[in-house]
Amino acid sequence: MNSILELFGVSSHRLTKELLRAALKNQICPFTETTCFKVRKSQSDISIGTCSVGYGRENKLIIICPNRLLDKNRVFCDCIHLLTKHEPGNEFHVIPEISIPGGSIDFFLASVRNNKVRDFVAIEFQTMDTTGTVWPERQRLLHEKGIKVDQDDIESAKPFGMNWKMTAKTILVQMHHKAETIENLGKHFVLITQNHLLDYMQQEFRFEHLSQPARLGDSVHFHSYSFEKNGVNNHVLNLSSRLSTDASGIASCLGIQAETKIEMDEMVNKLERKISAKTLMTLM
Repeated sequence: MNSILELFGVSSHRLTKELLRAALKNQICPFTETTCFKVRKSQSDISIGTCSVGYGRENKLIIICPNRLLDKNRVFCDCIHLLTKHEPGNEFHVIPEISIPGGSIDFFLASVRNNKVRDFVAIEFQTMDTTGTVWPERQRLLHEKGIKVDQDDIESAKPFGMNWKMTAKTILVQMHHKAETIENLGKHFVLITQNHLLDYMQQEFRFEHLSQPARLGDSVHFHSYSFEKNGVNNHVLNLSSRLSTDASGIASCLGIQAETKIEMDEMVNKLERKISAKTLMTLM
């Protein structure tokens, strides 16, 4: 049975009427400290706020918002070992949205000294895309907590599902384009995803050649996270597996080619232009 696990970063078990009213008024994502970007198509001023859901007969706990992966900078800490030129005393910066040939990278984890980039890792997030709409389930949760909602939403039979095939294929195609660019620079590229999606990829695509455990010398890494209950009322990310390969390894899954070369100086300049106090990473 499908359900809403978290709304605006709060577990549904912990949500009270008062907490819900505050969350619905502020519409703040606690992982970015900005307004939740997931809005209704028909009402762009209303944030949906759904971070994760329970799905299917097995009640899989599935993250549906990439910002949920930002919790406590855990996923960035798990990439520090890939900064092979990092030295003690350097700062860590998490720099978002840098354009490269083949698209843009969600984040770069950079080792920085005196505002100069010494090393970097490219990091891409991928959570599950849904089909249908989670809105009726969201509204039923609000109703259960004592918040007044439209009766049509409560009675709606519109379901939501998981778009496994399109999500997996899209991110692998994107990875191939971007991985060649990062590999040409002699750096690492990491996909952060959930274990359920990686399991699907391994079943539906050719993953036999990927190394497990991951090898530092490989340019492309998969970091897979489980999403589990921590006690009764909270959910936490835990690194569950790591795979690695190179750009050619990703190509063997899809057979896609692209012109993706970029010069190192150009890449470093892009990163250094965006370094600021806001990108400085605070360790747990």
